[in-house]
Amino acid sequence: MKCVVLLLSLLSVGRSAPVSSCDTLINPITVSTEEILGKWIYVGGSSDLPGSRSFGFLLTSVWLNLTTTANSNVLNILQTQRINGDCSSMTYNVIFENSAMLIKEPFYLKDVFLPTGCSDCLLAYEEVISGKDTFTSLLLFSRKTNVSPDVVERLKKQAECLQMSSPIMMDPNNEICPDNLPPSDGLSALNSLFENKMAHRVARVLDVLFDVFVNW
Repeated sequence: MKCVVLLLSLLSVGRSAPVSSCDTLINPITVSTEEILGKWIYVGGSSDLPGSRSFGFLLTSVWLNLTTTANSNVLNILQTQRINGDCSSMTYNVIFENSAMLIKEPFYLKDVFLPTGCSDCLLAYEEVISGKDTFTSLLLFSRKTNVSPDVVERLKKQAECLQMSSPIMMDPNNEICPDNLPPSDGLSALNSLFENKMAHRVARVLDVLFDVFVNW
């Protein structure tokens, strides 16, 4: 119940901006299965997951491919990323219902979708609960490698409304990874990331240094 209250409060209140200017930007929208299937390239976003800001130096491209499965309400996600020049791929299933994507085990994840003002974009507001930790992310995807300046400015405003840090945008000129890589078990990999407390402590220090360096 606490996590539901937290999500609702984040989606309805923006302390850094007047509520009236945030309502249309952060109210979840209805999305169909057909609209989210296919390949999506990650173009930028904001997250409070430890390491998400400093990690941006090493992460140069990410793309997802969403496909259907034998179960009508279950989708498969193939995620491929280039980190420090090396490509890797993972796969995992999500429940898709009521315009939201869910993972219930071994951690809780929920993605709702927000308006983008872009016909070939998808913006996910994501909440992850792992043990006693809660992480939130705002993730913008597109069918293309880049988006217009207006979409970027809108994303910055949405992050402000949700009281999140300023989005970090990917370089659209970065090469994306091929689609023929053998994938690993994505749930295990993600769960290890969320549960690694020692790595979180180090990553938080790196994130602070990153923001100090960027704002210097």
